[in-house]
Amino acid sequence: MRKFKLFFRKDLQLSVLILVTIGILVLMALTLGSKMYNPRNFSSMAFQISEFAVLSLGMGIVMLLGGIDLSIVSNANLSGIMAAYVLTNKGILAAIGEPMTVALAIVVALVVATAAGAFNGILITKFSVNPIVATLGTMILYQGISMAATGGQGITDFPKLYADFGTATLFSVPYVFWLFLIIALALVFVMGYTGFGKKIYMIGENHTAARFSAINNERIVTIAYAIAGLMAGFAAIMIIARVNSAKVGYGDTYLLQAILVCVLAGISPSGGKGKVVGIILALFCIQILQSAFTLWQFTPYAKRLIWGIMLLGLLFLNKLVDYMDVKKQKQLLKSQVLSAKDNNEVKA
Repeated sequence: MRKFKLFFRKDLQLSVLILVTIGILVLMALTLGSKMYNPRNFSSMAFQISEFAVLSLGMGIVMLLGGIDLSIVSNANLSGIMAAYVLTNKGILAAIGEPMTVALAIVVALVVATAAGAFNGILITKFSVNPIVATLGTMILYQGISMAATGGQGITDFPKLYADFGTATLFSVPYVFWLFLIIALALVFVMGYTGFGKKIYMIGENHTAARFSAINNERIVTIAYAIAGLMAGFAAIMIIARVNSAKVGYGDTYLLQAILVCVLAGISPSGGKGKVVGIILALFCIQILQSAFTLWQFTPYAKRLIWGIMLLGLLFLNKLVDYMDVKKQKQLLKSQVLSAKDNNEVKA
């Protein structure tokens, strides 16, 4: 019991998230039972969560800097469309064969998405554009390029090898979910155990202090936005494989949900606070709720209303937790000052 209390006090945000996760799991068990907890539904959730999860991870990285990427879904659509043109090009298929065409399409998606993410970072660092304004502008830009490239029409008829990737499983777990786990574990390591991750936290906590600590803020911020773009590229690969087509507008609802996940995970909108592990936990919470809404046959409008209310409520909850943290730190500092004063009096 004492260890639990120590853990709760050490990381209040993560502790609250764990309790929320347990509460949601119990509530779903009581209200939906086997309708929610069955192999078929678990498999469906694993397919659905993967693409949305990597977008949330990318959003989380830039939010740790105190930024945001409103273009991440538009970036995923654009890179997916570019990959789709490669996959459906008969000349490329005839020249290098199906496996190499699939590999080339994946590379194109990742390169386009990473470049688009880096462009966001350059706008923010080199031209001092506010992250909201910069990524809102590029969101519209990427949507416009995608619309111009496709005329609003879908691109279909992918090679069977690629289409199978979206539905294939390993040990009854979808390939796309394995890919998400690999990416998530890599980011947990990068953000928790490397100098690059520590620099992101330092910049998010205090941009000016980080600069005076000999950190190249512009370089780190640009790389972070490029990583967010890379996550959009992975999401694009998953989305177009799952639906076997590419089109403007896929995953539009993911943007609000990705921000919601990051807030639920305890990532401060002002940056410098939060963990990738928290994002992973929050992802499972949101996906379980999403499946519950589907089983309860909620309309898309009702879902948006609930997500919006949850986002506002979580922002308030995070502020409350921050207040409790600050209060605890003040009490600790006060006790240390009193202790030092008492020691001085004893010596005197």
